[in-house]
Amino acid sequence: IGRFEGIEEPLARMGGNLYMMDAVRVLTAPAVDLGEKPAVLSGIAKYHITERNRQIINDAMDIVGGKGICMGPSNFLGAAYMQMPVSITVEGANILPRSLIIFGQGAIRCHPFVLKEIAATREADAAKASVAFDEAMWGHVGFVISNTARTLVAGLTGSHFVRVPHAVAPETRRYYQQLPRFSSALAFLADVSMGTLGGALKRKEKLSARLGDVLSSLYLCSATLARYEREGRQAADAPLMHWAIWDAMFKAQNAFEGVISNFPNRVVSALVRRIVFPLGRPYVVPSDRLGHEVARLLIEPSPTRDRLTMPVFVSKDEDDPVALVERALAATIATEPIEAKIKPAAKAGSLDTTLAPGEGVDELAARAITAGVIAADEGRA
Repeated sequence: IGRFEGIEEPLARMGGNLYMMDAVRVLTAPAVDLGEKPAVLSGIAKYHITERNRQIINDAMDIVGGKGICMGPSNFLGAAYMQMPVSITVEGANILPRSLIIFGQGAIRCHPFVLKEIAATREADAAKASVAFDEAMWGHVGFVISNTARTLVAGLTGSHFVRVPHAVAPETRRYYQQLPRFSSALAFLADVSMGTLGGALKRKEKLSARLGDVLSSLYLCSATLARYEREGRQAADAPLMHWAIWDAMFKAQNAFEGVISNFPNRVVSALVRRIVFPLGRPYVVPSDRLGHEVARLLIEPSPTRDRLTMPVFVSKDEDDPVALVERALAATIATEPIEAKIKPAAKAGSLDTTLAPGEGVDELAARAITAGVIAADEGRA
């Protein structure tokens, strides 16, 4: 893979994003099939699948270079690249779901007390309204206190004492400990934001968007872990799972920092940072080593690659550009050992690799066989 080191980073993004995107699709779509109306989860899936797809298409265009910008029958990316602005368009493109819908709806729909408090204010009977509101409000206060304590303790202990189900895969155990920490921190930060900013939070769309990013990252990670378990904990797929979760958690961490750093009240900002990140921020970008492993999975035929691309249609037509690329990949892998013999021989001067116009690979193979560099069956390959 050394020859591909320059494109390892985009390859890693493509593999990790695709693994997570399909995990979200498989987890979210059945809910709709069952008649549910998961408004918040649908918004998360729509926004992040299309945004990550846009990143994949851009990375693919970088890799193929000029082949991707010269339109013609052999360009298998041009049409997809031009269609991306259509796929991200919804109510004002993807800007609106991120800025208003994901957290704006989630803050009320997913909160255990806010909806009850709102309902209490609409109760016509004053006595019932007072009792219902007091019950919801004191429950809300207790909820904030418990989330504050959980967030601080988990931050101070690195989440090492967070209980996780015994049946989870050992390689995912730390993620099951970290996700509850970030979940408690999001609940705490959301209540602080609503309490200090009130109705102004809806107008501060950047803060709302960042809170939505944290919520989205938690769902994306949950979907990824669910896929890893559902597919039987395939050890060969682990690099894809690890890369996707590290990337999502790093982005969630940055979104936390973006909210905290931009609180209008600097005292609240400083206090919240000490509670959410008492020992600093734990996540960094996925490592180069992990990216290397993901990239290798994408450029070599394997069951992992087949699982990753399983929903993708590949034509059997010999002239189909995607089918041609797939055959070229298989041929490249098959001939790498032969190429490894020819190159040193050419460098040592024992094999002439200079070809006249009209001469092709068959002539080079014949010379290599005659020189004893490769065997006859290798020449036919």
